[in-house]
Amino acid sequence: MEQENETPQLSEDEKNLFEELMPEDLNEILDTGVNRRHFLKLMTLAGGGVLAAQSAVAEQLLIRPLDVVSPAELAPATIENGVNVAFKVNGTARKLMVDSRMTLLDTLRERLDLTGSKKGCDHGQCGACTVIVDGRRVLSCLTLAASCEGKSVQTIEGLAQGGNNSAVRLHPMQAAFLKHDGFQCGFCTPGQICSAVALMDEAKNGEVSYVTENVRQKPGPIQLSNEEIRERMSGNLCRCGAYPNIVAAIQEVHSGKPVEQSWQFVG
Repeated sequence: MEQENETPQLSEDEKNLFEELMPEDLNEILDTGVNRRHFLKLMTLAGGGVLAAQSAVAEQLLIRPLDVVSPAELAPATIENGVNVAFKVNGTARKLMVDSRMTLLDTLRERLDLTGSKKGCDHGQCGACTVIVDGRRVLSCLTLAASCEGKSVQTIEGLAQGGNNSAVRLHPMQAAFLKHDGFQCGFCTPGQICSAVALMDEAKNGEVSYVTENVRQKPGPIQLSNEEIRERMSGNLCRCGAYPNIVAAIQEVHSGKPVEQSWQFVG
């Protein structure tokens, strides 16, 4: 009896189809089956009318389930320079083997299916990948997963409370971003919110910034001005230009008082 997770065998007609249209992929398909890349290439050919003569064979292939291996189940043999990493992600203990050169961002997205953290520049310049590690905001695209051994990682997915059988309660910063339209396309928003949440603790701990007036004063909670917020959030870029709304959202959470929404209309 064939196992459910066994790679489906290609028929002779299907082999001939791939040999004719995708000869460069034939050996890989025979070894591992049809994956998402092969499927998309076949769809492209179908859209271009190339498969008219083999439509019946192509239809069978296009409705076949993809042979997708869960990233978290990658065999150690497929990982180069593997190291075991144990850490908490959004309060849940996780242990997996990763390449010693794999970044925290790629680990979250590709191995743990936590795709909220975005890969923007991949050079630590845009802030879209910002997550919180042991209470400090970090650029996950510049942080090795192996360096997070024993640490606690919080991503945008871990900020809201509840779920499953209970109502979801947004983090106050998430609710403020919604109220003040602190996003447009939303690509940078997870990093913006994680950075803003960590910023609250930095201000509470009295950590100074470039625009802090008196850096010699006794450390204590800092009342953030809009200028302070803009400076402390300067590492998070928003290509849509929602900066005034982001500052208003952070200021409302920080001060605990409603911030009036100001709309500036051209003309």
